[in-house]
Amino acid sequence: MNPIQWQIQATDGNARAGTITTRRSVIETPVFMPVGTQGTVKGVRFEWLENELDARIILGNTYHLFLRPGPDTIRQMGGLHSFTSWDRSLLTDSGGFQVFSLTDLRKLTEEGVEFRSHLDGSKKFLSPEVSMEIQAALGSEIVMAFDECPPGDAGHERTRASLELTARWAQRSKDRFFDLQAAGMDAGLKDGFRQSLFGIIQGAGHLDLRRESLDRTVQIGFDGYAIGGLSVGEEKSVMYEVLDFITPQMPTGAPRYLMGVGTPEDLIEAVSCGVDMFDCVIPTRNGRTGSAFTSRGKLNIRNAKFIRDDSALDPECDCSVCGRYSLGYLRHLYQAGEMTASMMISHHNLAFFLSTMRKAREAIKASSFQDFRREFLSKLSQNDGKGV
Repeated sequence: MNPIQWQIQATDGNARAGTITTRRSVIETPVFMPVGTQGTVKGVRFEWLENELDARIILGNTYHLFLRPGPDTIRQMGGLHSFTSWDRSLLTDSGGFQVFSLTDLRKLTEEGVEFRSHLDGSKKFLSPEVSMEIQAALGSEIVMAFDECPPGDAGHERTRASLELTARWAQRSKDRFFDLQAAGMDAGLKDGFRQSLFGIIQGAGHLDLRRESLDRTVQIGFDGYAIGGLSVGEEKSVMYEVLDFITPQMPTGAPRYLMGVGTPEDLIEAVSCGVDMFDCVIPTRNGRTGSAFTSRGKLNIRNAKFIRDDSALDPECDCSVCGRYSLGYLRHLYQAGEMTASMMISHHNLAFFLSTMRKAREAIKASSFQDFRREFLSKLSQNDGKGV
C-alpha cells in the first residue's frame, strides 16, 4: 500500500491545488505546516491548532528531539504522536540542516557528521542510518532523507561536492528506511500504512546543479520531493530564480515541498511556481518579538501609535485573537512582558499563514490565482516604509 495518496484537484498555470492523504489526516494543498521543534509549536496549544486553525500536519525536529528527550524515551512513550498527544500528521526533518549550522562544532566525513551538543557539549553522531532510526522512533508520517545543506553563496565546486554527498546519503537513507519498515520499527504505524520518505534536491543557486540533483534524486525514487538549501543567505532573487527553474521540472505525481521558507510573499511566489508544501518558524518566532503578519503587511506591536488603538490586529482576519482583542490591549500586554502577548500574536500569525494557503487554494480551483496573487502582494506592500 502506498503510504500517502497524492491527488491534484486543480491547476492554474504552474500553481497546483491537491490533497495528500496520510494514515492520520487529509492535507489540503498548498499547505503551510507549523513548526513544532521540540514536540510543540511554541506558544500555541494543540487544541487551538486542531479546533480553530485546523492544521492537518505539523513538523517535528529530529536534531532537537535526538538531543532531548532522546529517541529511546520517545519510543518507550509510544512515538511522537503518543508522547505529545498530536494525532494528526507529522513531518520530521532529518536533522541535517541544524547540524550543518553548527559550523564550528562539527566534523563532516563520508560516514556522517560528528558534532557537539549545543546543550552540554557532549559528542554526538548523525548519519543517514542514524537519522532514519531516529525518525522511525518518532513515527512521523513523512520522513526526510539525510542531506548536506551548503551555504547559499557556496561556489560551484563546493556545491557539486555537497550534491554528490547528498546523493550518496539519499540512497543510504532509503536503504536503511526500508530495512526499518520491514523490521516493524515505525513507532507511528497505523492501519498497516508505513511511513513515507521524501528526497531533497540541493544545488544552492547553481541551476545546472539543481537539475542534476533533481535527476539523481528522482532516479533513486521517493514518495515526495523537497527543495532544500534556499533561504540560507542567498539573495531573494536567487531563490526565486531557482524556484522558477526547478519546480516545474519536478515530478507531477508527487508532492513538492519547499523547506524552511518563508514570508507570506515567498509562499505565494513559490505556489505560483508549483510548490505544494511549506514550513517556517517565522510565524511563531516573529510572534515572540511582537511582530505580526497581516493582510496589509507586517505590523510592530511595540509601535507607540497603537497605545489607544481599539481596532483589531488585522480587520480581515477571522481568528479568535482578532475577533476579541484590540491592538492597544495587545501592545499593553507585550510592553508589560506578559507571555500572553507572544502567544496571541503567534496564534494570529499562524492563522494568517494557514488562511493565506486556503485562499490560494480556492483561487487555484477558481482559475483566478494570478489575480489573487497580484491583489495579495499589493496589499502586503501597504505598510512598507511606514514604520508600522
